[in-house]
Amino acid sequence: MNAARNAPVNAVTHDLDALLRPRSIAVVGASASPDKAGHAMMQALTGFAGELYPVNPRGGTILGRTAVTGLGELSGPADLAVLVIPPHAVPGAIEEAAAAGVRAAVVCAGGFAESGPEGHELQQRTVEAARRGGVRLLGPNTSGFMNPVDGVFANFMPAAAGLRPGTVGIVAQSGGINLAIAFLLERAGIGLRLGVGLGNAADVGFASMLDFFADDDTTTAVGLHVEGITDGDALVAALRRVTARKPVVAFKVGRSDVGDFARSHTGSLTGSYALTRAALAQAGAVVVDDLDEMVAALQALRSVRLPAAPRSTTGVAVLTGQAGPGLVVADALGAKGVRVPELAPVTLDRLGDLLPPLTYQRNPVDTGRPSATFPDILRLVAAEPGIDAVGVYALDEPGVLDPVAAVEGTAGRVLYATGGPAAAIERRRERLDRIGVPLYSSPGDLATGLAALVTDAAARAVVDAPPVPATRTLGALDEDSALDEDTAKSLFEAHGLTTMRRRAAADRAAAHAALDELGGPDRPVVVKVLDAAVLHKSDVGGVHTGVRGHAELDAALDAIDRIDGASQRRYLVEEQAPPGTELIVGGIRDAAFGPVVLLGLGGVGVELVGGPGSEPVLRLAPLSAERAAEMVDTLPAAVLDGFRGAPPVDRAALAATLLAVSDVLTQHHDVTEIDLNPVRVTARGPVVLDAVVVRNPAVARTPGEENHGQHNS
Repeated sequence: MNAARNAPVNAVTHDLDALLRPRSIAVVGASASPDKAGHAMMQALTGFAGELYPVNPRGGTILGRTAVTGLGELSGPADLAVLVIPPHAVPGAIEEAAAAGVRAAVVCAGGFAESGPEGHELQQRTVEAARRGGVRLLGPNTSGFMNPVDGVFANFMPAAAGLRPGTVGIVAQSGGINLAIAFLLERAGIGLRLGVGLGNAADVGFASMLDFFADDDTTTAVGLHVEGITDGDALVAALRRVTARKPVVAFKVGRSDVGDFARSHTGSLTGSYALTRAALAQAGAVVVDDLDEMVAALQALRSVRLPAAPRSTTGVAVLTGQAGPGLVVADALGAKGVRVPELAPVTLDRLGDLLPPLTYQRNPVDTGRPSATFPDILRLVAAEPGIDAVGVYALDEPGVLDPVAAVEGTAGRVLYATGGPAAAIERRRERLDRIGVPLYSSPGDLATGLAALVTDAAARAVVDAPPVPATRTLGALDEDSALDEDTAKSLFEAHGLTTMRRRAAADRAAAHAALDELGGPDRPVVVKVLDAAVLHKSDVGGVHTGVRGHAELDAALDAIDRIDGASQRRYLVEEQAPPGTELIVGGIRDAAFGPVVLLGLGGVGVELVGGPGSEPVLRLAPLSAERAAEMVDTLPAAVLDGFRGAPPVDRAALAATLLAVSDVLTQHHDVTEIDLNPVRVTARGPVVLDAVVVRNPAVARTPGEENHGQHNS
């Protein structure tokens, strides 16, 4: 493997060094014509300190360098070949590169798997040629990468060669987004360690790059841009490896994409956008909504990382020299669910000695205007045990406050923001950067950075269960593609869940007998169609509540008998549950991420609560007890505490319900979807009122052939 050309970067030599930190580069398709991509690539690499070989079948001179007509004519070995040639020529060029001893290649051309079946076949040929020759591939369909630390800019944009070196890494599916993030970081005064556009990721993908950054001692934080995922298991595993050592900020594109709906209600709540974001967060990433938020979060996390702690116990203080900006920061933190706790009485007493009485001091702390006591106030607030991080906002007023002196002794816990002339802010940034204090130029970005610290700490506070292989099927219970409600409820009763007393009736006489046993004038029953093929019973008149007496039962049975498409006329007679808040608990087997458990509000809960917290919560299975409890805690406080007379949620019992769904889904590899809808929160705990379990019978007949870990890569 190659040694570093400059200062050592890795604790261990990495297998991507030839690609990302090459000593010599051949540009295949280099051109002397300024309008050609091969010319732009040569321009970007002009400052490369190693050997740079232009390769063009016509030879000639390109930007002062003599071109060779083929890789076989190189005067020395090349670590990396950058291919700026038409797609059909790529497989042959890879074979030629392997024969010349090249160990890595960047394939810039499009027209591969992204373009249709023919392009997919061409990509397969390219990958096979690379594997035979031991060549690592970046791309195809990529604009390349930028490595300012080692002075390698294998990218179509020559201006990228001016990016300053730093400690933030970028992995982006889009080459354009890779460049966009890099220049946003540059504008914020943040240097780049390495920015990589994956393109089609035929070989080097998310997992490879995340492992590189995990091992790279120069990298302090990583930005991740995600469009689509085919191998969720590999991405999640790699993210967990890197976030255990350094923070990752992720941005998922596709907010309006809700994916293909699955057969039951649970599936309609899990779009690829929501699920991918949930998986990234569960694996430890700080998930943001746009690129500006990504930059603000990276700016904080590259210098400051709080110890792992639940969000509910992490406290942030806001210290401001001007009340208005401080209010903006505090308001934004509240909207992001960040605690801004009131300061302890002893701290307030001491603040009272340092500040005029008219300023607000409980948190946020308003100094009225920075004065000589500002540094003492900051150190006092930062030292309070209940405060884990402090956000400071103070306008840049020359001669009034020296930010570096103000933060002395608080680095590692403080983020600073100021307003003023751009040149002055840049000077402040450079000085603060040297001592590890990020400097922002807006209150909103300061709040984003503080929230990222809290989110990153919370992501590491919950331990997930290790993956388990699915070793069983439900084939013995039912050979249909779905279990009927009675069978599904029996399955979950065996896992400790509560249902109402019920009787399955094969005919009308049995239904009347069940009414005599379960019902009465003051004990209404629920009557349902019992048919595995009818997944949405209430939509077709298959659910009748409040049934009292045999006449009402006959009317309900008549309505059920009129349902079109019901394969058999069987009935379920069940005690009616007491009132309470309705929830949805479910699970799906996703093509990319495998088993996923869902918890959401049902019934009027969505309308009454609304806003943040009303969206379904998704987590990858298997769930640990900690993860199940964390899911329950995401429910709105109004639901957890009981509202409109509803009983409070038995948190432990609801967590057990989630664990039961997780167990059934992960242990049985033929189960594709589970829908417990609704689960009613009653005084006796959560009660499962309906249950759907969807299976893949083909998997049940061939156990072991399908597992959630088998995905496209």
